[in-house]
Amino acid sequence: MAKSNPFEDVEKLLERLDGQFEAGGVTGRREVDIDVADRGGEFVVVADLPGYEKGDVDVSLSDRRLTVSTERTSVHDAADARFLRQERTREAVSRSVTLPEAVVADEATATYENGVLTVTLPKASARPEDEGTSIEVE
Repeated sequence: MAKSNPFEDVEKLLERLDGQFEAGGVTGRREVDIDVADRGGEFVVVADLPGYEKGDVDVSLSDRRLTVSTERTSVHDAADARFLRQERTREAVSRSVTLPEAVVADEATATYENGVLTVTLPKASARPEDEGTSIEVE
């Protein structure tokens, strides 16, 4: 007669929970790591977005709230394989930050190089009325 392991069910449960944490929870969504620097006449925001394509990065500004977001979906050809573990499926990241002063939205620039997004936002001398602006990533 084979001995049963009383902890087997607990181990299986822990493995399932572990997988959810490693995958970023149920949705796979996480925040973007971001730095905001005040350089006198402008704010410079730097965000790490490794593994994303420039065309998938969205940057928007509404009033003083800057939002950076992106999403990627990995497509795997499973015709010749049975996955034992599949973690690279869909990942979306997003981050919003409120700037301490008004900025000139029309003069804002954004570059994306080697997985690093840099957004430069010139400060405004007076707070203009702002209806929101999308910033093109170069």
